[in-house]
Amino acid sequence: MLELLKNEVLAANLEIQAKKLAILTWGNVSAIDRERGLVVIKPSGVNYGDLRPESLVVVDLDGRTVEGNLKPSSDTPTHLELYKAFPSIGAVVHTHSTWATVWAQAGLGIPPLGTTHADYFYGEIPCTRSMRRDEVEKDYEKNTGLVIVECFKGIDPQNIPAVLVRNHGPFVWGDTPARAVENALVLEEVARMAFHSRLLSKAGGIPDYLLDRHFLRKHGKNKYYGQ
Repeated sequence: MLELLKNEVLAANLEIQAKKLAILTWGNVSAIDRERGLVVIKPSGVNYGDLRPESLVVVDLDGRTVEGNLKPSSDTPTHLELYKAFPSIGAVVHTHSTWATVWAQAGLGIPPLGTTHADYFYGEIPCTRSMRRDEVEKDYEKNTGLVIVECFKGIDPQNIPAVLVRNHGPFVWGDTPARAVENALVLEEVARMAFHSRLLSKAGGIPDYLLDRHFLRKHGKNKYYGQ
């Protein structure tokens, strides 16, 4: 079942480790087949080197296992809430990549300071509010997803395909597993750049007109970057 999608999800999981976005078992990638309403996701606590296509778990949007002998990632309920709330996305990446997690632990969004940021993110990458005790003690992973969705009220997830969960780490998405991993890699780089930029200067962010030029040349109906 979903063999092509499994191969894409497997490759993406291996890529986040290869790109040093995840160590040990700290991360997961999933993807959704919208027509079937099924999600392929990494199994919980399995080392990346041990992953095979048959290791991956297929769940429905209610979190029920449809195929697979292993338990799905403990973050599965978070992924599912994102798929349900953001119908335009096709894949989700969660990591604890260092620089993005630094901003998340500080409880700060990543400001758009330059054109590298603007090429991928049309504004500040937001950080969620702190989760309440009751949200953590019951249905924690589901509530993590709901807090992300709450944070994106008024924000187009296509324009800013990433979020920082306060005290936790980043969740990133894209239309395919490969694109979601690319966005996660860029997130880590702009987080590192922004950290060092703010050490050097407290200057404000990129001008709106420059943000518009760089984002819109790659995104939207009038984009002109690339072949």
